[in-house]
Amino acid sequence: METTTRNILVAPLNWGIGHATRCIPIIKALQQTNFNPIIASDGAALAILKKEFPEILCLELPSYEIEYAKNGNHFKWKMLKNMPAMIDAILNEKKIVKKWVKKYDLYGIISDNRLGVFSKKIPCVFMTHQLNVLTGNTSWLTSKLHQATIKKFNECWVPDFQKNPNLSGKLGHLDHPDFKIKYIGALSRLKKMPLPQRYDLMVMLSGPEPQRSMLEERLFEESLRYDGKVVFVKGKIETEQKVLQYDNITFYNFMNSEELEKTFNESALVLCRSGYTTIMDLSFLNKKAFFIPTPGQYEQEYLAKKLKKEGLVPYAKQEDFRIENLLEVDLYKGLKPFENKTSWKQLFGLFERE
Repeated sequence: METTTRNILVAPLNWGIGHATRCIPIIKALQQTNFNPIIASDGAALAILKKEFPEILCLELPSYEIEYAKNGNHFKWKMLKNMPAMIDAILNEKKIVKKWVKKYDLYGIISDNRLGVFSKKIPCVFMTHQLNVLTGNTSWLTSKLHQATIKKFNECWVPDFQKNPNLSGKLGHLDHPDFKIKYIGALSRLKKMPLPQRYDLMVMLSGPEPQRSMLEERLFEESLRYDGKVVFVKGKIETEQKVLQYDNITFYNFMNSEELEKTFNESALVLCRSGYTTIMDLSFLNKKAFFIPTPGQYEQEYLAKKLKKEGLVPYAKQEDFRIENLLEVDLYKGLKPFENKTSWKQLFGLFERE
């Protein structure tokens, strides 16, 4: 009897590596439920998934050319300036995906915030934690435009919990949605492990340039004044891993999932951006942390404020951060794990052909 290969295209946005890494548990779940994932992205997101899944077919999509402003106050205008290139990439990926549906006999699509990875011919899922897109005084407009795009997909999967307590707050929750939303619980490629403490502080960098490099420079100087063992992961996805020891700090350009999981578990405290995927990871690991939101990125600023208000994690602005701020962490509870009951078989039922 001939068996059919049930191909599912998984396409995360290349904006830092968070969208890619939160797709790792989905890709593994597809494999475990007898689907065949095909990965599609660009840049660092594609590079990290190629390293994680060398056996899986990886396809390249056009880049949205997302780049942060050097000055956080210019974040919105930098994004507006990039808009023509982004629209061009979205139109190109629509054409490419149309060909792929036929070429690879796709059974379905899971797009993590890639607006053009969509087809009317097969079931399509849009995954996001941002049903509302915060852009200051234009949030109402960007949210409506984003929701109009989501409506084209068969379902919207939100990696969070529908009721309180939840992680995304107003980002991932609407009062009266007019499209199909499924809350699939928090996602993480990492698990809590009972390992002895090796580092007092783990510095974890991520996100697009130039802000990643600017924070690296700042935290390197501050880490030299830290009284304890530091592991400093730069978040630069390169061909080869580089490890450098400098004074009390061990530097890595990047780590794979297995190394990151071990290092997170061996570290007493984590200093990082308040990106949503990082927050989900820290929740899974039951970690204490300190956040430095990307300047001008409304989403990260909102999440940092939300978690501080809830007494979970303190934060500081990038320009204000001093290593002494880490003393505040003892006054906060840290992120706690949620009970996750994601039924992948049920979710993937959308892709079952009659």
